[in-house]
Amino acid sequence: MIFALIALVILVVYFVAIYNSLASLKVKIREAWSQIDVQLKRRVDLIPNLVETVKGYAAHEKEVFENVTQARSALMGAKNPKEAGEADQALTGALGRLFAVAEAYPALRAQEGFVNLQSELSDTEDKVAYSRQFFNSVVRDYNNKLVVFPSNLIGGMFGFKPEEFFDAKPEEREAVKVDF
Repeated sequence: MIFALIALVILVVYFVAIYNSLASLKVKIREAWSQIDVQLKRRVDLIPNLVETVKGYAAHEKEVFENVTQARSALMGAKNPKEAGEADQALTGALGRLFAVAEAYPALRAQEGFVNLQSELSDTEDKVAYSRQFFNSVVRDYNNKLVVFPSNLIGGMFGFKPEEFFDAKPEEREAVKVDF
């Protein structure tokens, strides 16, 4: 009788430990997403200053500025990693075109404000990349736990669902050539 009670207690403790580890990973995923969100917002905040700086030199490039503004708005309105990834891809492309316009203006490229904004944006891009990597690592750990026995049984009983990775689109996997 005592052995059965001890076995039951051990089983309950194990069950609770698995549930808690799944719940903890779920919280870590929300935290990791929050870090991506913070960096994307920082990036979004830098863009109006960058656009205004380039506008002073290249006022006739209206379409480029509109594309950057639309992509920025889409990123600000993203509700989940998938939407944010798509909007981020669009913004990256629009920024590439903006920098291509800036390339045609040597005086702009030499301006301290532009150089500082460009540096901050580059730093933010590095932070976004790191945040994505961390997010995907946590999602991988969580999703792995959901498919391994006995976690899969406990996860299924409590409605834990797999999470989506923050994926790069095929065109993002190609090397980007930036020439300043």
